[in-house]
Amino acid sequence: MLTIDVHDETEQLDMGMIEEVKKLLIHAAKEEALEKTSELSVTFVSNERIQQINAEYRNIDRPTDVISFALEDEVEGEQEVLLSDENPVLLGDIIISVEKAKEQAEEYDHSFSRELGFLAVHGFLHLLGYDHMNEKEEKVMFERQDVILESYGLNRS
Repeated sequence: MLTIDVHDETEQLDMGMIEEVKKLLIHAAKEEALEKTSELSVTFVSNERIQQINAEYRNIDRPTDVISFALEDEVEGEQEVLLSDENPVLLGDIIISVEKAKEQAEEYDHSFSRELGFLAVHGFLHLLGYDHMNEKEEKVMFERQDVILESYGLNRS
């Protein structure tokens, strides 16, 4: 089971969009065979806010589309506590720029909901340890994204 805490700092998304992102992430958790009860948060922000976060945590002073903070990366040595049967696994935080999502949906000529879904799944996979620092990792991660999005029915159209 996956519990998702969603915050829309932009107040630009309606409840339908937020619920769709939640359903997609629950589907992604099933596709990734998450066996333990897990929690994560998704926060929708402005370009200005994601730029501040990007500058503070990644030393890149420009807006980006999605940033993920995996808790297991930050809480080294406490993994046994996180993975005990009584406690849910705290996966981390996904932060998505609504403005970037809109820009990229237009740029890639697909729907805003598809772009939001893509960014949510991308961030989710990062929380699970996927990365794209080299060609091999990128191929694996992007194939998983495509499988999850397509099996959910969220295609590029």
